[in-house]
Amino acid sequence: MSAPTRFKTRLAGWLPRIVVAPSLLVVVITVYLFILWTGVISLSSSKFVPVYDFVGLEQYERLWATPRWHTAVANVFIFSALFLTIATGLGLLMAILLDQKIRAEGVLRTIYLYPMALSFIVTGTAWKWIFNPGFGIQKVVNDLGWTSFRFEWITEPQMAIYTVVIAGVWQSSGFAMAIFLAGLRGIDSSVIKAAQIEGANLPLIYRQIIIPMLRPAMLSVVVLLSYIAIKSFDLILALTNGGPGTATELPSTFMYSATFRRNQMGIGAASAIMMLMMVAAIIVPYLYSELKERNDG
Repeated sequence: MSAPTRFKTRLAGWLPRIVVAPSLLVVVITVYLFILWTGVISLSSSKFVPVYDFVGLEQYERLWATPRWHTAVANVFIFSALFLTIATGLGLLMAILLDQKIRAEGVLRTIYLYPMALSFIVTGTAWKWIFNPGFGIQKVVNDLGWTSFRFEWITEPQMAIYTVVIAGVWQSSGFAMAIFLAGLRGIDSSVIKAAQIEGANLPLIYRQIIIPMLRPAMLSVVVLLSYIAIKSFDLILALTNGGPGTATELPSTFMYSATFRRNQMGIGAASAIMMLMMVAAIIVPYLYSELKERNDG
């Protein structure tokens, strides 16, 4: 093989790596390097500005001794459980509905997917107006004659977190529907026909055959929605700003408040690392199961 030919062969092998290298470098710097930097700060006594000393786990001890952090952790579990369950359930039901090849499928699919085109800031702002007792749902119903109707969840500390769940489900259930619908469309229709020949009705077919076959799609939805729930910040900021009081405080809003409002950078970094551990607790088992399934296959 001549020298020019060898050069072209090597260039063809290295060209994809050269093209990807700048993007990979940006990811390494902006993601992994800053994760490492955050971990270092969480082990320091940093407050208003970074201080590169070492105080061990002192910031984590202070973090877990803070009642506001306990509220944030409790809220993220409540929000994640309800958000995940309802959004996944609605997404699956909508996907099954659209899978019936109904006449208005295109229109319904557009309606379901429309919220995905909006940012969480827009969603939070819109639902803040809807929940506002002065001109939202309560005002509309009162004007229709039902003057005793009250819907003031956004102002009640015990109920405010559920307004966040409603807004989040409205935003993300279409996303779950899209993934489930793609999974349903990938299932061979002969499976349903064979089950119908055996005498099974459609609900039984979906419950016993189709839904179990959607395990990969279900796992993807659960992982992605869990990630969205844990890192939720802009939705909270626009809808309730963590209030009333700290009723809708989440780890993300706690981290922002500690770092930029209360000048406790070390505690903010420690809360960020705790959030990273929450996400890792979801992502790592998912990746492990995927790799194990590929290796077994």
